[in-house]
Amino acid sequence: MNPVLKTDHMAVGYGKSPLIRDICLHVKPGEIVTLIGPNGAGKSTILKSLTGQLKTLGGTVYLGGVPAERMTEKERARRLAAVMTDRVQPEMMTCRDVVAAGRYPYTGRLGILSVKDRAAVEEALSLVGGEELMERDFMKVSDGQRQKILLARAICQDPEVLVLD
Repeated sequence: MNPVLKTDHMAVGYGKSPLIRDICLHVKPGEIVTLIGPNGAGKSTILKSLTGQLKTLGGTVYLGGVPAERMTEKERARRLAAVMTDRVQPEMMTCRDVVAAGRYPYTGRLGILSVKDRAAVEEALSLVGGEELMERDFMKVSDGQRQKILLARAICQDPEVLVLD
């Protein structure tokens, strides 16, 4: 079985100085990989580099056998979704709106949701037990509820790879 996520001698860090080098991962469909280490060891830096939030300092990240750097943002978002510790702060959006943002890789330029997209939003909210939050302002729910909504957004994106920090 081919890996859905692979890294080949990836180097990560900030600026021009690698914090960690020679990271080689091969994650097959259905596998769960956990990064364990002390605070400040580089776990989040690795994850941000895998998701494209941080530029790698060397090596290659492959999604489904394709170098991620050659993919458009939309192609990358169809293959990989992330829930990071950074707090998003969307203004004037309901929790449903935030979850629906996970469908944008599948919509046209205007971001209009199809019936299938709306069903995916409802299903993702149901899976995380977030139905009661749907119409609430995202900025007016607790941190735990926000995490639940962000997880629903990632699930709704229907990725091959789900990265959780």
